[in-house]
Order: sequence, then structure tokens, then C-alpha cells
Amino acid sequence: MDGTLAKRSADAIAEGSKSFALASLLFRPRMKKHAHMLYAWCRYCDDVIDGQNLGFGETVAAGREGHPDAEDLAFLEAETDKVYRGEDPKTWQFEAFQQVVQETGMPRQHADDLLRGFQMDVAQHSYDTLEDTLRYSYHVAGVVGVMMAIVMGIDPSDDNTLDRASDLGIAFQLTNIARDVIDDAAIGRVYLPGDWLEEAGVQPEPRHVLDERNREAVWNVAIRLLDEADKYYVSSGPGVRKLPIRAGFAVAAARGVYRDIGRVIRAKGPEAWKERARTSARRKLALAGLGCLQGAGSKSLFFRQLPPRADLWKRPMLKGLPS
Repeated sequence: MDGTLAKRSADAIAEGSKSFALASLLFRPRMKKHAHMLYAWCRYCDDVIDGQNLGFGETVAAGREGHPDAEDLAFLEAETDKVYRGEDPKTWQFEAFQQVVQETGMPRQHADDLLRGFQMDVAQHSYDTLEDTLRYSYHVAGVVGVMMAIVMGIDPSDDNTLDRASDLGIAFQLTNIARDVIDDAAIGRVYLPGDWLEEAGVQPEPRHVLDERNREAVWNVAIRLLDEADKYYVSSGPGVRKLPIRAGFAVAAARGVYRDIGRVIRAKGPEAWKERARTSARRKLALAGLGCLQGAGSKSLFFRQLPPRADLWKRPMLKGLPS
């Protein structure tokens, strides 16, 4: 059965995220299996809620006519309960996640934190401030970074390193939000901080974000969000040194490639959303190579303590562990 779960999980990641599937080739077999299984579960949960891809690849936006289903969320919560009670889940994706939980000691709180992100979409939560956007970004992507770091061998109690993993997930999600502003507004969602939009003269409602007359003002707000993302990219960098060397290569490469999406959005100006912002294959290869070199260099600092983290948004600490 384990072989079947591993194969299905590998197929899911090959279909859903070619970039992550490629990066995971650097992982050792057990780590790769767990990473694929975790991805398959995250992807499945997101599909149940709204049919969008999740995590380090896509913005979690409202799906079916902009109204995710509360009954679907209740199903995910009930299946997560089964995973942690050691009962048999109904789907192979939850079986795969159960194996990850049992073999890595994945804390329940991280799974609940991810489900909280889906709950925010079900409740059609509004994002009135940067704090709201950062909290959402943690729940749909930062916590995925935390779980991936645990899969890569980081101790669940190593808050300092896991903070950096969370920072990278948050940076990815803020980049997603800036890239997908218009697509999200078209299905009724606005993730840019509402007070920032109002300061720019745009009401934080989908129809105003979509109004061509507001395109430059919306772009300026998106650039402001990318500036915020850069702080989290910078903070995440030192955490690479605590990962196993091949995993560190993969994460450093992904960090460089994904951060470059922000460069593309900046360069295109208010025309950025006429086509999906992406990095060229040649540049992606160069950035991946640079990331690997940076990852290799950071390993010489493995035994040094991580530098103090900047004054950034703080993720929830695990209950029962020191904060």
C-alpha cells in the first residue's frame, strides 16, 4: 500500500507543480516520498474547497462562483481528526498524510493552521490591513513551509528555523497575491490590504480593483506588497543552512526563482497583468544554479546560530512548547 500511496503522490505533484517535482529530485528517497505525500494532501484539501492549486505555486482564491463550501471544510476537518486519532481516512490523500504524520511526528496544530486558511475563504474573510493579509498568507502557505521543513528533517520544536521556513512560505504567497490580483478580483476576492488600496484611492472591492482606470493605483499597491515580500525572502535566507545539503539546494533555488516573479511584475508596470508574470526558462535555470551555489555556501555556517530575525509578523507558536 505504501508503494501505491507514494506513486499516487508522485503523480499528483508531477501534474500539479512541475517546478516542485523537479526540485524534489534532489531529495533523498524517504524525504522525497514524504514531500510528495504532503503536497498531495495539501493539493487535495485545496481542490475540495475550491479547485485551485495550493502552496508554493498558486494563490488560494475562492472557487465555485466565489463561494467555497462550509460542508467541504467540515469534511476536511473530520478527516484530519481521523488522521490524528489513528483511524482509517476515506481518501488516499489523507492516508498519505497520515503516514507523514506517523513517520515525521507532524504536530496537529500545523494541519489545523492550514485548515484555518480554508476557513478564511469559506467565511469570505476581508483583508482590511497588512496584518490580515499576512495572517492569511501564513495559513495558506507559511505553514506549508513549516511542514515541509519538518519533512526535511527540522525538529518540530526548532522554532527559530521553522520561523524562517514560514517566512519563505509567506514571501511566496505575497508574491502570488501580487501576481494574481486581477484574476482573484475576477472571481470576487481581494487579498491586497484594504487600507492600502484606500490610501491609493481605490475602494477594496473586486469591481474597483478590476476597473481599468484604477490599474496604476492597484499596481502601486501590489509593488508595496512585493516590497513587504522581500523582507520575508531576506529573513528566510539563513534558514537554508539548517537543511540537509540537497534539500537546501532545492529550497535556495526555488527561493531565487520565485522571488524573480516580483522583478517581472515591477518591470512590466501597470501592464503586468495582461499576461501571467513568469520567469523565462533560461533565467530560471540561471537563478536555480545561483540558488544552489548560495545553498552550498551557507552550509559552511551550519553550526552557527541563525542571526536574529527581523521584526516581522510572528506565526502562532506550538502549544506546549516554548515560544
